[in-house]
Amino acid sequence: MTRFDVLTVGNAIVDIIARCDDQFLIDNKITKAAMNLIDAERAELLYSRMGPALEASGGSAGNTAAGVANFGGRAAYFGKVAEDQLGEIFEHDIRAQGVHYETKPKGTFPPTARSMIFVTEDGERSMNTYLGACVEFGPEDVEPDVVAEAKVTYFEGYLWDPPRAKEAIRECARIAHAHGREVSITLSDSFCVGRYRDEFLDLMRSGTVDIVFANHDEALSLYETEDFDTALRLIAADCKIAAVTTGKDGAVIVRGNERYVVDAHPIEERVDTTGAGDLFAAGFLFGYTQGRSLEDCGKLGNLAAAIVIEQIGPRPMKSLSEAAKEFGLL
Repeated sequence: MTRFDVLTVGNAIVDIIARCDDQFLIDNKITKAAMNLIDAERAELLYSRMGPALEASGGSAGNTAAGVANFGGRAAYFGKVAEDQLGEIFEHDIRAQGVHYETKPKGTFPPTARSMIFVTEDGERSMNTYLGACVEFGPEDVEPDVVAEAKVTYFEGYLWDPPRAKEAIRECARIAHAHGREVSITLSDSFCVGRYRDEFLDLMRSGTVDIVFANHDEALSLYETEDFDTALRLIAADCKIAAVTTGKDGAVIVRGNERYVVDAHPIEERVDTTGAGDLFAAGFLFGYTQGRSLEDCGKLGNLAAAIVIEQIGPRPMKSLSEAAKEFGLL
């Protein structure tokens, strides 16, 4: 018996989301469709230049935990906030989703992380993230009993930016594998892959990580190739299971010599892609921990991604379990 289906570990961030045009990105030297790490001074500058904004709890792994819980799964989360207003918002929101969250906050400085997210007319999101209290996350924040009692421990590649978090992740992996559990990573961003390619490959090849999530560009970046089939062949050799999203084409899931192409779930309007990859992982891992086929896992992931793309903000405002039932997936 296990207490949790999925434990996620990541940067606890409150998203501040506003619409803009492409010229705004150019004028403010923001790399489009990427996660740009910024300092406190630039965070204040960009905030002062934002239009009307929506505040919503985010953070890649936090979104995934919320998605698993929304499907009806048992989710837990590790991530560091400060004792401030944004920290209280984050704590309230993730617990209100039914996610186990007991990481102790870290004083008032540095403050809770925030990400200024600019959404252009094409629905693409460009993130500018001040990590704040996230950099304080370390091995002392690992709850060994939670790791031991989770079927899958999932962490975001972004967590490789704060140095002490690496120690915490390795400790989680040690505990998980000692109890016969599995460990998963999302590569997070092609620029993140560029920073930590060798370390990510070592995590996979050493067996520290069992299940890998990536998008098309991250997979190409990981193997420094322009051929997608080559990237799929290599990633299949380096880990137990890989789920690679391909935008409007859906996803490809590989396990050894098995390959499943899963069509994207149809959407009416591409409003905001913030959280799409996080929710794909949520649907996939929910299905996986319920013993569903890899193809069904991909369908659940694509459904969750489609739902979050049709709204502003990274956490679905509608019931994923009800939507899955409506489409015959549960």
